[in-house]
Formats: sequence, structure tokens, C-alpha cells
Amino acid sequence: MIAAVTTLSKQSGVATACSVLGVSRAGYYRRRLKGTHCAADVQDARVSKPRRPHPRALGAEECRQVLETLHSPRFRDRAPAEVVATLLDEGRYLASERTMYRILAAEHETGERRNQLVHPAYARPELLATGPNQLWSWDITKLKGPSTWTYFYLYVILDVFSRSVVGWMVALRESATLAEQLIDETAAKHGIRPGQLTIHADRGSSMTSKPVAFLLADLGITKSHSRPHVSNDNPFSESQFKTMKYWPGFPQRVASFEIARAYCRPFFAWYNTEHRHSGIGMLTPEMVHTGQTERVRAHRASVLDTAYTAHPERFVHGPPSPPTVPETVWINPPEAAPPPPATSPTEGISTT
Repeated sequence: MIAAVTTLSKQSGVATACSVLGVSRAGYYRRRLKGTHCAADVQDARVSKPRRPHPRALGAEECRQVLETLHSPRFRDRAPAEVVATLLDEGRYLASERTMYRILAAEHETGERRNQLVHPAYARPELLATGPNQLWSWDITKLKGPSTWTYFYLYVILDVFSRSVVGWMVALRESATLAEQLIDETAAKHGIRPGQLTIHADRGSSMTSKPVAFLLADLGITKSHSRPHVSNDNPFSESQFKTMKYWPGFPQRVASFEIARAYCRPFFAWYNTEHRHSGIGMLTPEMVHTGQTERVRAHRASVLDTAYTAHPERFVHGPPSPPTVPETVWINPPEAAPPPPATSPTEGISTT
């Protein structure tokens, strides 16, 4: 190694030669002065010796006896700890539990033998809506009944783009048949054509039921489901439920089925026609769903222009404008691709 460094150093210098060959520069100078080989040469010259067994290790015959005992019909389905305890009760001792595990590991016999359930990898739903009646989201929430452990079930179908509630129903139970009926009637009411709509839901029993799946297939509606144990794959329905339960006058308990329907009817009328939603530029869901967005925003802009003309000093940031309305709405938008690595000005340029 010293000779190689010396030869290479004549062309590139000692520092570069030592760096290329992985030799310490200080060690090179020290061993060159002493006229000896470097430590790497000495190590290469040594003959590797077999590793001596530990004095407390079991011999080959003892290991074979332990392995045969663990393979015997009596112990082949028992854990090493149980084998050791059983043999001790019989007045025998072959090896410790840890030694038995080491012997089994050497034979590759410590893996899982049971047929374990492997959960499939669920794809992250990425759904896009650019207009009304393209993407709906539906869910079921409970309304507390007159006594403990009594509930009424509220089914709600929401248009993701406009946030408009396009269909709802109060029922005494959660049922796939009732969900099928609500979806069928709502799709007919809004004139949904085959291939036009995607319906997203979580993985409740009604959402994943066969009657609902067959209905959606017959109507030409694409179904989508949230991933298991993921709480934010159906955010629009959950947000709508929160708005309802925080609405002034929302009852802690509903006395009867008729009262539950009587409460929901005015709430959904208010929600669709009066509630200014922050996610759609402070417009009502009905305005967006019926295509009034541009007209309402133009009217608001005209009012703001008039106010600015009258008192421009009050608007320190310039002429105001009404809030914008998103042109696209996503459930789980695609993650942005990482930017390409930065390149130096000369990278990729041939110098020949």
C-alpha cells in the first residue's frame, strides 16, 4: 500500500493519493520513515483464523439433541419456555429457553407459523368536482332520542362543489334499504345521467351494502369510499353535520320522530338558501348550485366599487373585491410532485 501511494503521489500528490486509496496521510509519512508497511498491508497479510467457540456453548451433539426434542411430536407445538418447564418437572435439563431460541433461529424455525390476516393497501381517494352534480358525499348521523340509548338517524346527501344538501331523510334505524331509496329518489330529482356522478361515503354498513352498490351500478354512478380508520377522507359531510349541531336552537334531545323531521326541514332550508358558506366565497349553497355565482359576485363588486369611490381613504389596501369562489373542489387533492434538483450552470454541458 505504501508503494501504491508513493507511485500515485508522483502524479497527483500525496494528499490526493492517500484520499483515493483510503490511507491516512499521517500514517503514510510515519510508516515511510520507519520503512515498514502500513497497517492495511499487515492486516491483509494475516491469515484469518476460525472463531473459537465459547467455552460455555453447547456442543454439536447437545445442539442436535435439543433440536430433536423440540421437533418431537410431544413438543413441536409448544413454546421453548413450556418445553423447559416440562423437562424440569421430569428431572431433565437440556438448555435454557434463550439457547433453544438461538438453535431454532439457526435453523430458520422462529418465524410466524399461523395464517395471519394481511389487510390490503387501500388507495387514497382523490376526487375532483368542477361543477354541481359531479361529486356527492353522503353520511348518517345520530340525533339523540327522548331517553338514553335511543336515537333517530339522519341521512344527508351533500353536493361537494356547491355544499348544497340535495337530499335528506330521518329514519328510525340505519338501513341499507332506506339508503338505497334516498339515493334513488335524489338522483331522479336532480336528473343524474349515467356516468355523470360519483358518490363518496365512509365504510359504514349501509354505505358498503350490496343493495346500495347494485343501485349505483344500475344508475351508472361511480362509488367511492374512505380508507378504513381515516377520519378526514369524508370532510364535507362531517363539516355539514357540525354546522347543523352548532346551529342555534339545536335540541340536545329530540322528543319524537315527528319533531326530528320538523326540526330538520327548516334547518336545511336555511342551510341551502340563507347560510353564507366560507368555503364558497360566502355565497349560499343554492347560489352556487343553481349557477348564480358570477351574477352575485358582479353585484357585490359593484357595491364595493361604489363604496370605494365614495370614500377611497377608508380602503388602505386599494379597491376591495368580493371573496373568490373555488373553480375546483377536491377530496384529497394529489400531492405536489417534488421540484427537480437544482443544477449548476455547467452541469450537463460537454467540455470536449
